[in-house]
Amino acid sequence: MGMLAGCGKEDKAKNTDSDAKKESATLTIYNGQHKDATLALIDAFTKKTGIKVDSREGSSNELAHQIVEEGDKSPADIIYTEESTPLIMLAQKSMLEKLDEKALQPIPEAYRDADGQWVGLLARSRVVAYNPDMVNEKDLPKSVLEFAKPEWKSKFAYVPTSGAFQMQISAMIKLDGKEKTKVWLEGLKKYGKIYKKNTMALDAVEKGEVSAALINNYYWDREAKEKGPENMHSKLYFFGTNDLGDMLTVAGAGILKSSPNKKEAQQFMEFATSKEGQQILTDISAQYPLNKEAKASNLKPFSELTPPNGTLDLGEYSNGEAALELLEEVGLL
Repeated sequence: MGMLAGCGKEDKAKNTDSDAKKESATLTIYNGQHKDATLALIDAFTKKTGIKVDSREGSSNELAHQIVEEGDKSPADIIYTEESTPLIMLAQKSMLEKLDEKALQPIPEAYRDADGQWVGLLARSRVVAYNPDMVNEKDLPKSVLEFAKPEWKSKFAYVPTSGAFQMQISAMIKLDGKEKTKVWLEGLKKYGKIYKKNTMALDAVEKGEVSAALINNYYWDREAKEKGPENMHSKLYFFGTNDLGDMLTVAGAGILKSSPNKKEAQQFMEFATSKEGQQILTDISAQYPLNKEAKASNLKPFSELTPPNGTLDLGEYSNGEAALELLEEVGLL
């Protein structure tokens, strides 16, 4: 009986140790999104649940490929990417866990994986920032394709290394074909001005170095929030015609199948798609929340955006490799 009692104590001690380990589990998120908004989300989640989260930063594509290389030994529990393409790639490789319905339900079906392996958290619109002292709005093109023409020589900025730009090229290949896309890229290379970052391209418009630049909406909206819109030297231009220049891209997240902390990871995803989590993300990032209960302030209303084909078909634009190959072929990467 004594031995049995002793075994019971040992089992109880083991269970207590196991429970302690579960309580002290720390999530690791591979973060390709903007650090300040992600850290604010993490901070609020930890305060709410007591679950700690370690964020490791990097480019979305690099982090996704790192996960592929790491395989089942990846330390990541969650991956959060700027565009959906890396998530689609990981889902196709069966590396993502199906998300709980509580995490999926707040987000419209158009902005999440059909099989529930990842979910969109934020959307951003591709836009043109222009300097009204250098070009009148009425003289701006009706399509982004027109910027690759001689009249825009050294006046138009773009960022070929941007993930959003590359996704735009993926969409163009799908909608207009490779040859037409190649001609457009060759025109941009000949007449446009390349910048390394979207912030640098916007700064060039602000300083009058170029008349216009192709960027994501939040670069302008965040700067306008800091300075005040009245102190900006540039304005935003939306084509408003279901043009590729108004394309939407989605930032999303998923849980790795290899995660040993799936319960906690599901809790994080549920928080990220909740009204509270979505409000934190949009307030800091100036991107569009995908949970309709959260409200974006000082942004063009989401309902007024006119992306190509009138909507965003995530699967349509998932061929990032074709875009990269074409950009390399043209000499832009």
